[in-house]
Parts: sequence; structure tokens; C-alpha cells
Amino acid sequence: MSDYLVIVESPAKAKTIERYLGKKYKVKASMGHIRDLPKSQMGVDTTNNYEPKYITIRGKGPVLKELKTAAKKAKKVFLAADPDREGEAIAWHLAHSLQLDIHSDCRVVFNEITKDAIKESFKYPRPINLDLVNSQQARRILDRLVGYNISPLLWKKVKKGLSAGRVQSVAVRLIIDRENEIKNFEPQEYWTIEADFLKGNDRFQASFYGMNGKKMELTSEDEVKEVLKKIKGSTFTISTVSRKERRRNPAPPFITSSLQQEAARKLNFRAKKTMMLAQQLYEGIELGKEGIVGLITYMRTDSTRISDIAQKEAADFITTHYGKEYVKTAGRKEKKQTNAQDAHEAIRPTSTMRLPNMMKEYLSRDQLRLYKLIWERFLASQMASAVMDTMSVDIINGEVTFRANGSKVKFPGFMKVYVEGSDDQLDEKEKMLPSLEKGDEVLSEEMKEKQHFTQPPPRYTEARLVKTLEELGIGRPSTYAPTLDTIQKRGYVALDNKRFVPTELGEIVLELMMEFFPEILNVEFTANMENNLDAIEEGKVKWVQIIDDFYLGFEKSLQKAESEMKEVEIKDEYAGEDCEQCGNPMVFKMGRYGKFMACSNFPDCRNTKPIVKQIGVKCPKCQDGNIIERKSKKRRIFYGCDRFPDCDFLSWDKPIERVCPKCENLLIEKKLKKGVQVQCTACDYKENQQS
Repeated sequence: MSDYLVIVESPAKAKTIERYLGKKYKVKASMGHIRDLPKSQMGVDTTNNYEPKYITIRGKGPVLKELKTAAKKAKKVFLAADPDREGEAIAWHLAHSLQLDIHSDCRVVFNEITKDAIKESFKYPRPINLDLVNSQQARRILDRLVGYNISPLLWKKVKKGLSAGRVQSVAVRLIIDRENEIKNFEPQEYWTIEADFLKGNDRFQASFYGMNGKKMELTSEDEVKEVLKKIKGSTFTISTVSRKERRRNPAPPFITSSLQQEAARKLNFRAKKTMMLAQQLYEGIELGKEGIVGLITYMRTDSTRISDIAQKEAADFITTHYGKEYVKTAGRKEKKQTNAQDAHEAIRPTSTMRLPNMMKEYLSRDQLRLYKLIWERFLASQMASAVMDTMSVDIINGEVTFRANGSKVKFPGFMKVYVEGSDDQLDEKEKMLPSLEKGDEVLSEEMKEKQHFTQPPPRYTEARLVKTLEELGIGRPSTYAPTLDTIQKRGYVALDNKRFVPTELGEIVLELMMEFFPEILNVEFTANMENNLDAIEEGKVKWVQIIDDFYLGFEKSLQKAESEMKEVEIKDEYAGEDCEQCGNPMVFKMGRYGKFMACSNFPDCRNTKPIVKQIGVKCPKCQDGNIIERKSKKRRIFYGCDRFPDCDFLSWDKPIERVCPKCENLLIEKKLKKGVQVQCTACDYKENQQS
């Protein structure tokens, strides 16, 4: 008989912790929540202080029975679920089911699954934190009141299978609002003038800045011609030279949202995949003789705080491998996350000494890529700032001013290891200027005037949407991945070229929600509700009061919607062709992965087919078929012949109509990091890259 029983959520975690604690401890897994609100009914008594009705989750009976048996045999039971609200709630439900005293020292929390962290945490068990539990309970009840009241209404008025939720509804609104911005966008014309200058044998570029030292925007070709007319000859004079030293600080270590964003940018991971892999790295990986080891700290966090021990280990590593000058200076101010709960540390490797290349034989390709990203980001955050030498010069000819900017890395600092990605701009690169001094004369070689038009705001990628939700204070670290997953499963939005586009169904549902439940879609209201949940966690307010304040107004909106919301008929859009099986017209339907074609005679005829997108190129292999855009099982776009399987031509790169001028073979558009380049598939012919 074991002296102590420890209950965690997952079996992987249980194995690791049991090995660290020794023979006196038996570690078992609850497999997540044991109790929850029933699926078949509301489960919340709105007439009795919103009393929740909890039941044992279907299928969890045998697990609970096993835990009860083990608990009776043990001298003491420790509840070691994850160190967040959800984990605290799991511990609370387990305590009730196993009849444990919630005020006894039965709760153990740790931020990383390492031997030292586990052993240290068991020295300081504590009672269950009811404020944390109440905060999670309030969120669960709030979401149940919204979802179980609005969803049946949408089923009745629109179609079955729809749902509504606080965070998911706001996310859909953001996507639709952005789509409307794009549709209503009116491009504005503007022009630039780029010039090549020579100083001796050194060539450099500068851009038109303004007239008489004042900045001037060029909005038409006529304005460009007027500027060019004022330039007399090819000799320009350097009027000002400004040299500065600029420091660039590293990005802080990852929190949940920044990990999801950077994994999307650099690894092309969806938020759901990132969290799944991070969970595996946190719970433990078999490392040969070391056994199962947790490689990263807890992955649901909004804090960039790092423990003193981890900072010292990182500093020692940096000193050894890069030199003392690369260690972060003590006086550097770190930017703090607003509204952060700071419950536990940032996401970091449990040991800096476990280098990514040492983990290759133990991790899958994707696990290794994510671990490397986390390891590099953390190490860079503990390194010295980069120092850049910048130079700016104004070049004049009469009234006309051009400006050139240059920079070079004086001291790389953290950039030796890692540079944060960006949705909006390219990584900073060196752009050197020759040695220039005030009064120097330079010669202009060529003036290139270019017409441009302002671009609409971009559609949301997963990374952009997570960032926006975080900035607006909507949702919390654990909610982003499931929210993005849900709005796609419900068919409210679809991903097109990795960017969210709203569907007709999404627009219909949003319009109804805006009319009858505007407060649910109000960004400030939703963000304020998150603050209220935080206040419950901090013990400042009672959860019943927060729910009551919301429900009194919501109930009135619900009654109005029940009586006034009209039924919406979503008419099928005809596809313009007939079913080859029964002869009835084919129509467009919306599925989980976007639109597809289906027979209008459903359910008697169940014929479906994907929507074929022609790209206007004949098949280079069979010469009879046409190239069409297709999607792989993983939703990746590729190109193939429409005569498949008779012709098996396929290409990941988009073929174009022209042939190679050098060898007359197929040309394709090759996607690069900074744009697209036309290349030949048979020879070395390439065309200039387009951004």
C-alpha cells in the first residue's frame, strides 16, 4: 500500500511525477474533469443564485471508481492538477467526488515537471483556492447561460447545429468587420521617387523627402513632374548627416498568445497544433537514461516572469558559449504585459542546458521545431541588447531634398540567437551607406518614379486574430485555440490562403446577434467581463453578483428575440451544372472546410464534389487536360490535371500560362519569404522577384 495518492490530469504526467516522488507515492490520472454541467440541459438554476447542477461526466464512472478505491487506501491524497483556474476547478471537483476536505493542505502546484520542482512543491501543499474555483465556475456558468439560451434560438430561426458564445461571437465580428473594411476601402494614389547616387565608386539609394527641408507627400504624376523640373543637373550636396547609436532589446520570453503567434509565423503551425505539441513537451518526453522529463514550463500563462534559478542558469550558459558581454544587463527595463495575472512563469525550457540539437533523437520533427523556438526565444530574452549604428543623410539640389538611411550592427547581442518575427514588416537588415560628410557632393545616376495605391487592411491570420483578441482584453490564454477551432467548425468563417474569410452563414448569424444581443458582441463589454472574472479570482467580488448583473439584462434580450426574431431561410446557390448521377441541379453547400457542390435532390441523391478552380493553364504533361487548384488532406493548396487519374501531373507551385523563353518548358510561381519568383522547372531561368 502506498502512503500517498497524487492525482493529476494526464497519464503521461502521472508516469513522470511517480518516478520523481518514489515508492511512497502512487500517481493516478483523472483524465481531465470528472464532473461538469450536463450536456442535455442548462444545468444552472437561475431562480436559486445560479446554483450549478454538476454530474459525473459520461464515461468517467470507472475512472472515478478507481480513484475512490485508491483514495481509501492512502494516508493522504494530493490533488496536483494544472496551476491555473481550470486546474483548481478540477481539484475542487475531485475533492467533492472523493469526499476530501477542501480546506486541508491537499493541493499541490508546480510550474514545471522536473525533479527539483516536483519535490519542492510537495513541501508546501495548500488548501484549494476557492476564489480561483469561483472564477472558473463563473466563466462556465456565464458561457452556459449564453450558449444554451442563444444556440437553440439560432437552431429554430436559422439552422440546426449553430452555436453562440461570448468570445467566439466577438472573434467572428472582428473577422466580418475587417472584411467590410476591405470591401469599403477606397485606395488613395501616391507616388515615390527613388534615386541612385554615386560617391566616388560607392553607389547608394535615397528617396524623395520633400521641398526646402519640409516633408512632402506626392499624390499625382503632375506633382512628380514638378519636382523633377526643379532638379538642376546631376550634382547634389549632402546638407545634413546624422549618426546615432540605437539599442534594440530582445522580445520577452513566450506567453501563451505570443507562442501561438510566433509558431504561426515561423513554423506555419495552427494554434491548436501549437498547444497540443506544447502540452506534450510540458508533460514529459522519454530521454533515454534520464527517463521521462518535462522539457518546458507550463504553457498556459500570461506572465513573462522568469525564476531567479532559470535566469542564473541562462546567464552561465551565455557566458560560457558567447562571452560575458552577451549577458543581459541588470538595469534593462522589461516591458510588462498589461492585465497579466502573473500566476506563474513564462514559457521556457526547464533547463537551458538541454540544447535543441541534443533533443533531436528524442523528439518528433514538429516537437523539435517548437522546442527550438521556445529555447531560442528564452535564451535571447536573457541576452544583451543589440547595438545598431544608424546614419541618416539629407541630399539637396536647389529646393529638392532626398533622404537616405543606413544602419549596421555594431554589437549583435541577442540577435546571435534569435530575432522575433513580424506580421507587418520584414526583419531588420543591414543597409550600409558610404562615408559621407556635410558639404560632400554626390552625383545622381537614375531617377525612378513609381505610382502606388494604398492597400486595405489585411485579413486576419490566426496569429493576427490572437494578437488582436489579446490586445482588446478578450478571452484568456487557454481560450484562443478552442475559439478559433469552434468558429471554423460552425461554418461561420473559413481559411483562404491562411487568412480568415467570413461565410454567408457567419454574416447572417452576426446580423441577428447584433440586432438582439448587441452586448454579447460589444468588445468593451466582453473585455470588462474578463476583468470581472479576474476580480473574482482575486477575491474582490462575489461570482453570483457578476452573473446576476449580466443575466438580468440578458434575459430581457432573450425574451425579445424569442418573440421578434424572424426565421431566416438560407437558400442554396445553384452551381450552374447538373448532377451526373440523377440529373438534378447541383448547388453550393457550406461545409467544415468551406464551400462544396452537392446534389439538390438530397437526401435521395448524396452526390457531392469539390469546387474546381481553373487557373487558365493547359496541362504540360498530357496537353489535353487543364490545370486546376486542389487541396490536400491537410488543406494545403496544390495544382493538378483535371484528367486525374488518367494524367498524374501535380505541382505544389502554381504553373503559369507562359513557357520558359530559354527552353520552352513549364514556368511556375515559386513562393519565397519575401514574395513570388517566376522560375523554370527544367532550366536555371528566373525572373525578378515580385513582392
